[in-house]
Amino acid sequence: MNQEVDSLMTNIYLNTLAYFSVAVVALLVFMFIFNLITKYNDWEEIKKGNVAVAMATSGKIFGICNLFRFAILNNDSVLESVVWASFGFVLLLVAYYLFELLTPYFKIDEEIKNGNKAVGLISMVISISVSYVIGASVA
Repeated sequence: MNQEVDSLMTNIYLNTLAYFSVAVVALLVFMFIFNLITKYNDWEEIKKGNVAVAMATSGKIFGICNLFRFAILNNDSVLESVVWASFGFVLLLVAYYLFELLTPYFKIDEEIKNGNKAVGLISMVISISVSYVIGASVA
């Protein structure tokens, strides 16, 4: 069975499809988790036109996909890539909580929900920037 799977994965199209499929499913799961921990519903706020939420959510999506980029480039199998991207996601969550903790002047989630584009932009840039730092250390 392993030989059959290995031979299928040598096909660049099937290999790409495998990585793509796993990354999309993981992105959906990770975004669901992010949606659970924020104090607003990302997709309802975006539907209402809340640009701050759209920016923060875009940063999360980019950050997660960027983690997968690094994990795929630095690992030999889909499973290893998922493990490293998942570890990176946990670190991205830690960064999210640190951002909230280190800004005692206001509540990040409340400001983003209220449409504060400046906070949404900072949140987006933090997610993207931290994903590069985490990605660079992926084994």
